[in-house]
Amino acid sequence: MSDQHRQQALGRPTGAFVGASWVALGLGASVYFVGLYNAQMTLAEKGFSLAVFLLGLFAAISVQKAVRDRAEEVPVTGAYLGVAWGMLLAALTLMAVGLWNAELLLSEKGFYGIGFAMSLFAVVAVQKNVRDLAAYRAVHPDAVVTPERAPFVTPQG
Repeated sequence: MSDQHRQQALGRPTGAFVGASWVALGLGASVYFVGLYNAQMTLAEKGFSLAVFLLGLFAAISVQKAVRDRAEEVPVTGAYLGVAWGMLLAALTLMAVGLWNAELLLSEKGFYGIGFAMSLFAVVAVQKNVRDLAAYRAVHPDAVVTPERAPFVTPQG
């Protein structure tokens, strides 16, 4: 990809998309954690659910990063990409099996499933926004607001 093409391809995500992504992640994780806190489960079951949730988020970010790196011709080993996909599939499988076997109402199982799915989607969107903003700032360093350039800020001294 030429530098000119790369500069044209680099767009700054809108504030609305960035905000919506963070809100979705916060909402999905909050729903999941509030449900987990209030659940009538043993501490071991709660620990399993938390570990699977965190594994899923980390694996989703790893898959997103590896796939995008490859698309941008950044070297990514097949082993890393395979492990990332494997861990994402493992997290999804563990969550599904855990919910299937949990002694919860069907509505509670759906509550956890939706919170997990929403968080996985949102964490990928947040990672994309973070990466897009960093790339945009690298190409447009003058777009970065610093204390010297910020409106209504008086120098101290």
